[in-house]
Amino acid sequence: MNSPAPSSHVVILCHPAPDSFNAAVATRYCETVRQCGQQAVLRDLYAMHFDPVLRAEEQPGSADFVVHPDVLAERALIADAKVVVLVYPIWLGSPPAMLKGYVERVFCTGLAGKDLLSFSSSGNSQVWLEEQGEWQSLLHLFDRYIRHAFAMGSTEHVHFRSVVKGMNERFFSQNMEDVRQAATRACRESAAP
Repeated sequence: MNSPAPSSHVVILCHPAPDSFNAAVATRYCETVRQCGQQAVLRDLYAMHFDPVLRAEEQPGSADFVVHPDVLAERALIADAKVVVLVYPIWLGSPPAMLKGYVERVFCTGLAGKDLLSFSSSGNSQVWLEEQGEWQSLLHLFDRYIRHAFAMGSTEHVHFRSVVKGMNERFFSQNMEDVRQAATRACRESAAP
C-alpha cells in the first residue's frame, strides 16, 4: 500500500524587501514544514514581479473571459496545497495592495477545505491597532471573508506587533519560535485524516 503524499503548504510572501521581518517569517515557516516531512512552496510576490492588476477580461462572466498564464500557474500550485499561508505587513490598516491583487486574480476555485494561515506584522502595538479599528477590520474583511467566500477550512492568524528596525535579538527569536510552533501545528492538522 502506498503512503499518502506529504501535505503541501503554499506560502505567499508579500513584502518588497528580501531581508524583511516578513521574509524571515516565510523562511522559518518553510524550514519548519520541511523538517516535519511536508512540502513547502514559497511564492515571493515582489521577487516574482507578480502583476496584481485585475483586468476586465479576467472577471468571470465577461464576454471575452480569459485566465492569464501567470494566474493559471499560481492556481495549479494552490490546487495541490493543503495549507495556504499569507505573510504580509499591515500598511494603512490592511494588507499591501499586491496581496489584495493576488487574492483577486488567483483565488477563486480549488480552495474549498484548504486551511488558511496568516502571519501579519505591524510597527504598532496590538492596543493601538484595536483602538483604531484596524485589527477588527482586517480579521473581518480579509481572513473571515476569504474563508467564507472560498469555502476554506480552518483559519488562524498570527500577528507580530511592534516590529521595527533594530528590534532586539531576543524579541526576534521569540517571534520566530511563534512561527515554528504555528507551522508545526499546521503540519499536524494537515496530516490528520
